[in-house]
Amino acid sequence: MNTTRPASAPKTRAPRGSARAALIAAAHATVRKQGYAATSVDEICAVAGVTKGAFFHHFESKEALGVAAAEGWTERARPMFELAPHNRLDDPLDRLLGHIDFRLSMLDGPTEDYTCFVGTMVQEAYATSDRIRAACEASINAYCEALAPDIQAAMDAYGAPDDVTAIGLAQHVQSVLQGAFVLAKTTNDPAIARGTVMHLKRYVRMLFRQI
Repeated sequence: MNTTRPASAPKTRAPRGSARAALIAAAHATVRKQGYAATSVDEICAVAGVTKGAFFHHFESKEALGVAAAEGWTERARPMFELAPHNRLDDPLDRLLGHIDFRLSMLDGPTEDYTCFVGTMVQEAYATSDRIRAACEASINAYCEALAPDIQAAMDAYGAPDDVTAIGLAQHVQSVLQGAFVLAKTTNDPAIARGTVMHLKRYVRMLFRQI
């Protein structure tokens, strides 16, 4: 396990019974900031405010935490997306465009605040940990499957080219977002990501003949 970056001691300990959730939250924060390989178990424990013994009580390895954190990322994101105001719009295309605007509004602040945990982790671990790869795949698929019904409803209402599928367009949305995060990391600035997502919005409008 990587222990090359010793972390400072935690100022407070996590409340009893919350160690597992604190470790998952710490993994989300540290991996988004510096990557999976560069994040040590010691550092995650320090950020979570738990002992290393507590870590191994809940997880057999850093890989096991990575899998649980990928699953936790899906659960963390689901209510944020489901409760967003655009979901109350009647028109499915308005909901889809509203979702893209919602993602656009999130592209602000430090890179680690808006980039994707599973997207970051799978880029490093896809060839070395099939468990992590599969967990990241499941999380990304869950996002696409949640977006697909509004896309299908928009296709039914407005039409679309014959070779377009709801899940395919949802995967394209996810691909553009993940690519936007990578571009933002190259410049350490979300401006380039916002421009990319604006092109996505234009594409969706043209696809449904709204431009």
